[in-house]
Amino acid sequence: MPARAAPKRAAMTTYPKTKALMQRGADFLGSETAILCGAMSWVSERNLVSAISNAGGFGVIACGAMTPELLDAEIAATRALATRPFGVNLITMHPQLFDLIAVCAKHGVGHVVLAGGIPPKGSVEAIKGSGAKVICFAPTLALAKKLLRQRDGAGADALVIEGMEAGGHIGPVSTSVLAQEMLPELAEQHLVFVAGGIGRGEAIAGYLEMGACGVQLGTRFACATESIAHPAFKKAFFRASARDAVASVQVDPRLPVIPVRALKNRGTEAFTAKQREIAQALDEEGIAMGEAQLQIEHYWAGALRRAVIDGDVENGSLMAGQSVGMVTQEEPVAEIIAQLMAESEAALSRR
Repeated sequence: MPARAAPKRAAMTTYPKTKALMQRGADFLGSETAILCGAMSWVSERNLVSAISNAGGFGVIACGAMTPELLDAEIAATRALATRPFGVNLITMHPQLFDLIAVCAKHGVGHVVLAGGIPPKGSVEAIKGSGAKVICFAPTLALAKKLLRQRDGAGADALVIEGMEAGGHIGPVSTSVLAQEMLPELAEQHLVFVAGGIGRGEAIAGYLEMGACGVQLGTRFACATESIAHPAFKKAFFRASARDAVASVQVDPRLPVIPVRALKNRGTEAFTAKQREIAQALDEEGIAMGEAQLQIEHYWAGALRRAVIDGDVENGSLMAGQSVGMVTQEEPVAEIIAQLMAESEAALSRR
């Protein structure tokens, strides 16, 4: 088999100020830049993940609702394409979480991102037992400190603080407020990546100067040339503005519904109806709350597939952050990363 051509990367020597501020994060990830791609279900798969890692960023497979068998195949396929390290994002409420962790260990995955809630007992230890690093999401300072100070091998190696401007599942606080509250407290001694609403390098420069070791972007990469998302999905992003990316509402206080930010369409209205259906099932059928949450997650998985893969942008879920207004055309991943780095370097040079 002929050797693959060397992938285009963002030349780090061109961006000395940004490189210096990102060094801790890049060393931790084993990448050229400390730019992670947020895990987007159906989008963050082998093609986009490998392209981001090969271009100098850090791609992360979105496991989502995959079975262990599907994740096994996806990691193997990504490894066949990637020349640089990549990670895997696992949802903490997945009923087969420990089986998925075992699949990551089998493939020697170096970084596992845990999302969707507090890691269940034994999960962090199981990941670290394979030699992998653990990255956790922390929506509050109190939870961040708890995740970091866990003893006996149960502490996170790095955190992502993600604000409500992000796409997909979100918290209640903006990125800028979280950064001001958490970076001064944590960043000197710990690795903290900032996410949510980041679309340009000037914002990256600001968070790096505040102490972040790197950043995570999702929306900016969703419509990359290498993304398998349907052309109709990408066109919806190109047409959208920041105000079109709205958060879902919770119709029943009993349902543990984490708000989701997506472009408003008939699919967002359908989710409201789905919540009512599940709430009625709680009343009439006595299903457990955990089952109710899983039904909601399965709804999102199906709605996302309809939009991303099938191109049904009216009834599917168009999960997007408020930075969607900065996504105006299809671009190769390498050019996106190079542009972000150049913008960050220019901003730092003006200081």
